[in-house]
Amino acid sequence: MQKEDQILQRRFRDLAYMADSRGIVLFTDFLNLHEQNLFYEIKNELPNLKYFSSGGYRDAERKMFCFCGDYSLDNEDEIDYPISCLHIKPKNSKFSDSLTHRDILGAVLNLGIERNKIGDIIMENNEAYLFCCSSIYDYIINQLTKVKHTMVSTSLIDIRDFTYKPNLKPVTGTVSSVRLDSILAVAFNGSRSSLSGLIEGGKVFVNGKNILYNSYNLKENDIVSVRGYGRFIYAGTLNQTKKGRYMVKVLLYQ
Repeated sequence: MQKEDQILQRRFRDLAYMADSRGIVLFTDFLNLHEQNLFYEIKNELPNLKYFSSGGYRDAERKMFCFCGDYSLDNEDEIDYPISCLHIKPKNSKFSDSLTHRDILGAVLNLGIERNKIGDIIMENNEAYLFCCSSIYDYIINQLTKVKHTMVSTSLIDIRDFTYKPNLKPVTGTVSSVRLDSILAVAFNGSRSSLSGLIEGGKVFVNGKNILYNSYNLKENDIVSVRGYGRFIYAGTLNQTKKGRYMVKVLLYQ
């Protein structure tokens, strides 16, 4: 394990024991899939707290983890995550560059902000919705005035008003079993042998957990993320063919 990973896991332990001993709620910064998996690796070693996670909206990939030592809080709906949502849009759409996720992220990081303070960035019609730690939203609003050659305006919106419906492409295929490597082959139109190396190489995550064996069986509504390929929802088995194979369906994020 790399030194940075060990430091992060020590941070998880510190947060857990502090939340437990003081009876308070504590949060991480935004975690990527690898970092989320580091938490799951040691979760059973941590105090018996309530652990939650959120990225600010339902389909978020980058998430904050909540260490809930306040036993008066019964469910996740009561947790007030320190997450803010910013709306970034060109001041003059007619003369705007074509903006991408990378453009927005690069402009924000160029302000001197660390990556773990930024969550997901959603692009819609050349505008962006950026999730960030609430402690820095005001700084971004005041400092982010330009992306590429385009002047932009940045404003805070109520996170409860943010609605997002991902563009999902249905893909179907037949498999002999719902093993992870078989479903990957359907989702990304490849062979099991060519895609199994992604699993062994630690590039496949199911619901944020790193899966390292090909025979892992997916469950309906599992979210699978593959580095360099994208992610999909395993929608389940549609039917069984006369030859005993399963017709399965996945929903690819576009």
